[in-house]
Amino acid sequence: MTGEARSMLLKADRPVPRIAVPRRSLRAFVPTPRTTPFTFGYLVVLLGTTLLLKFADPELTNRLLQLSSTDAHNLWRRPLSSLLTSALWLSDEGWLAYVVIFAIAVAPLERRFGARRTAIVFFSGHVVATLVTELPVMALISTHVLPNSAGHWLDIGVSYGFFTTAGALVFLLRGRARPVALAVVEAFIAVIWLSDDPTTLDSVVTLLGHAFAAHFGLLFWGPRLRGSSAGRTGIRAGRQAPESVV
Repeated sequence: MTGEARSMLLKADRPVPRIAVPRRSLRAFVPTPRTTPFTFGYLVVLLGTTLLLKFADPELTNRLLQLSSTDAHNLWRRPLSSLLTSALWLSDEGWLAYVVIFAIAVAPLERRFGARRTAIVFFSGHVVATLVTELPVMALISTHVLPNSAGHWLDIGVSYGFFTTAGALVFLLRGRARPVALAVVEAFIAVIWLSDDPTTLDSVVTLLGHAFAAHFGLLFWGPRLRGSSAGRTGIRAGRQAPESVV
């Protein structure tokens, strides 16, 4: 056997090296206490309040919801408590749907910027969007343009917060992904409005709140988060940059 043939046989006996293909497991997108403590903890709280609404005495839960609502009446009488507690309840029992929404719109922001900054973005959107939409209602009630009943509708939920984080994430995208994601967010807002009774006052107020929250995250928080990210210390030579989550 010639030396060349022997060399070819030896190479054929060696295992073929595998090509390393980067993969991201499903667990990388699921909120966990270690990677996304704010998102995970918030979902646990929402699960607890959802179970409370389902199994507790209806009179008790109705009273709690009325006290937590950020309607014009409560904002005038108990602004701080209603603003803080209104984001602890879900308007329906679709908790699993909110798990998916938070995994898409809140967890990626937390993985990149941390729990504290994500919480600030989330709750600032909740508070500002609520005030922007409810203060005009209060003014119209005080001038008798709207009846007093307009200040007593149930206004609870977390949608203003997650739309704010979604808007911030849209700004952080690059290229064609940004306008596509923005169109998806706008379409989602429209679907929520049309799925409800679109002619009622509360539906219109909620629509305006969703739109404001998304654009508040897009135009206010997005540039600030990108600026803070750009100001971080660069990665040392010889080390590979981690893949961005947005």
